Amino acid sequence: MKYTDYYAALGVERGASADEIKKAYRRLAQKYHPDVSKEPEAETKFKEVAEAYQTLKDPEKRAAYDALGSRPQGEEFRPPPDWSRQHGGNGSEQFAFDDVDFADLFSRFGARGAQGARGGMPGQDFEVPVEISIEDAFHGTTLSLSLSLPEYDANGQLRRVPHTVKARVAAGAIDGQRLRLPGKGGKGFQGGRDGDLYLDISLKPHRLYRATGHDLYLDLPLSPSEAALGASLEIPTLAGAVSLKVPAGTSSGRKLRLSGRGLPNPRGGAGDLFAVAQIVVPNALSDQERESYQRLAENSSFEPRRHFREEGA
Repeated sequence: MKYTDYYAALGVERGASADEIKKAYRRLAQKYHPDVSKEPEAETKFKEVAEAYQTLKDPEKRAAYDALGSRPQGEEFRPPPDWSRQHGGNGSEQFAFDDVDFADLFSRFGARGAQGARGGMPGQDFEVPVEISIEDAFHGTTLSLSLSLPEYDANGQLRRVPHTVKARVAAGAIDGQRLRLPGKGGKGFQGGRDGDLYLDISLKPHRLYRATGHDLYLDLPLSPSEAALGASLEIPTLAGAVSLKVPAGTSSGRKLRLSGRGLPNPRGGAGDLFAVAQIVVPNALSDQERESYQRLAENSSFEPRRHFREEGA
């Protein structure tokens, strides 16, 4: 058997946390997914990334893999004599390592518990990264995914089969949410249950909004006079424009809260929308504007850097 370095495939250290492994998988799976990637050998790299993640995401499989030690990629080796006894199941099950690759080894290792009573091999679970817009997260959406998933044929050999999967994403989906589609993964073999499909949801960058959980953030440009004197402004939200009162004396960075104007929460209510004040000045001034600013500077007692001179500062 040739050694496969799953950690190198995901670009993480051997001591990486489960969260780091998941983030690396999501990034690489999105980069190399054969349905969207234009990278050379994308399908091969996608398979390598998926195979690595299927083992390292499972604490039991990862422990068994780590027990094999670290070797150069592709080096021929045989697991230690007691490896199958310690990690192969109930003690009576032994793996024959001749002509076995890592993917087959850990697929059988993960499926051993489900084969006993029914005699079948369960289908493999898969994770697919999907991006949706913030508008889709607000209103909800139905995804139609064209996937090519490995399945066992009548002879127990894996082959790739195209699938079209429809999935309803309810309003209020957030970045990092994991949606389970039972039975939509790999097909079981000889009576084994079908695997599950997991959608790892991320939100596309938006020209106006940033999402943190169910809360949204919007940069709010203000002129110096609006910030100093206050203003009533029309603010865009995902449900339509609303009026916002900007208090006099608003500084850059101040968050003005619009309650319940964020993403809906499936448990009830909704997040908030925070308009983050950003004071901006014109790039060019007319003669009249320049004179006005000059008079303001001469007559104002405001000292924004007074704390520079304070004792102990």
